[in-house]
Amino acid sequence: MAPSKRAKILLFGDSITQMSFSAACGWGACIADRYQRRADVINRGFSGYNTDWFLRYANTETGKADLFEHDRVKLVTIFFGANDASDEVYNKRQHVPLEDYKNNIRQIIALAKTNFGSDVSIILMTPPPICSEGRLKFQKERYKEKATGVLERTLELSCKYAKAVADISGELNLPLLDLWSIMQTVPSWPTLLSDGLHLSPTGNKFVGEALLDTIDKLLPELAVKLDPVSGNANSASECKQMNRVAPWQDDIDHNQPEIAFDGI
Repeated sequence: MAPSKRAKILLFGDSITQMSFSAACGWGACIADRYQRRADVINRGFSGYNTDWFLRYANTETGKADLFEHDRVKLVTIFFGANDASDEVYNKRQHVPLEDYKNNIRQIIALAKTNFGSDVSIILMTPPPICSEGRLKFQKERYKEKATGVLERTLELSCKYAKAVADISGELNLPLLDLWSIMQTVPSWPTLLSDGLHLSPTGNKFVGEALLDTIDKLLPELAVKLDPVSGNANSASECKQMNRVAPWQDDIDHNQPEIAFDGI
């Protein structure tokens, strides 16, 4: 049996990626909606993971098959840092030193290129900003009287890791989605987060639209131009590098349907 000709988009990340297929407008679901009939969007997000744990998994036999045994991969998003940027004293378990984090991101990029080809498109996404008030509120709601009132993540720490991703983007000439910066341009940006760290439904919608906008501007050959009339990704939509893999219904003659399917 011949392999599928459908393109693939891989999302690598932590819980913010794992939860991106949420029915409440997950950002990954937004991408899948835009690429319907053109690409399978494959979620490889791992809740709680930092870049060190992801690389350890990537070097196991199971991890190699799970992460890299995919053909026709056109785009990979790399979205880590929310856990790496944990405080090294108050969350030593997930904390990854900044220089190690930078080297890990470079290794993940190298693995993507080695396994999917040097021409695969990669978008680096910075960790989001941290809202201290939201983290403290979440802590009180979850742990009640046992809440410590100590922040294990801060805006200042996440800034350092976001800047590191931006630096690597410039160093390797890769597209960047700087969520740490653009989310804070929203006057009520803490509402984009459900608990000061993870995305709310509004935040998911924001990230989905921001990622699609990044593709449109920086990777136009992968962008889907929607039907100008309906605004849908149907037969009047276009994408230079990701074609539909079955005939559009408009192209099927009910008197001679076999013609549309001949030779595909």
